[in-house]
Amino acid sequence: MRGGPRLLFIHAFLAAWAIVMVFPFVWMLSTSVKPATEIIQFPPPLLPHVPTFANYMRAFQAAPFGRFLVNSLIVTFVSTMVVLVTSSMAGYVFGKYRFPGRTVIFLILLATAILPLETYMVPLYLTMRDWRWINTYQGLLAPYLMMSFGVFIMRQYFQSTFPDDLMDAARIDGASEWRIFTHVAVPTALSAMAAVGIFAAIQAWTAFIWPLIIASTQNMYTTEVGLAVFQKRYTADYGAITAGAIVSILPVTAIFLFFRRYITQGIAFTGFR
Repeated sequence: MRGGPRLLFIHAFLAAWAIVMVFPFVWMLSTSVKPATEIIQFPPPLLPHVPTFANYMRAFQAAPFGRFLVNSLIVTFVSTMVVLVTSSMAGYVFGKYRFPGRTVIFLILLATAILPLETYMVPLYLTMRDWRWINTYQGLLAPYLMMSFGVFIMRQYFQSTFPDDLMDAARIDGASEWRIFTHVAVPTALSAMAAVGIFAAIQAWTAFIWPLIIASTQNMYTTEVGLAVFQKRYTADYGAITAGAIVSILPVTAIFLFFRRYITQGIAFTGFR
């Protein structure tokens, strides 16, 4: 078999790379159920000799970690819903309508994707201060209500996959443009919208820098910021940190595992391979 050694090498390489990528998660999971004596032991054991869930209990008792989870869920849910609405509407307009400056406006919108939050964080913070949105859910949500990549995915879908004939048929039947969008276009774009929703949810859930500067009290911390509570000036509670990190990444991991098919389908609509 001519391709046998080559395929064997590729599979062995991919398996080794998968182990390298999974190992940090395995180590974090193992540390989260280790007693303190085993965490600081050298050389550290890979698996705990006496597993314990004391670190998880301490994570919820030493800090309002339940509140952190609720804040993250609220921000992620609202952000995802708003991004779905704005991305689908903007993508539909850019993909199916012709108007002067359409390409230029779309390229300007797309160019904002290369600008990290840090480039406009200071003026955005000053705006939040003037609007009295510091330490509020509105302030936490502000940078995550629009996603240019989501607009790009929806525009690619509507432009390349959604046929104009369906729009023309709906117009002949007397449907308004809004009704065509909500009752004809959106139901056919659920896979693309699912991909956008997943990306938006992960973006909001894993945010750190913005919640760190906009939340001034622990009651408004998200899970990513809340993990810093266990990091003191000279010491760190690694057991509680890893336990909190495991709890924090479980929703993102679940989203990816259950909806990975929609991710690949949504990206396929963009024309990427």
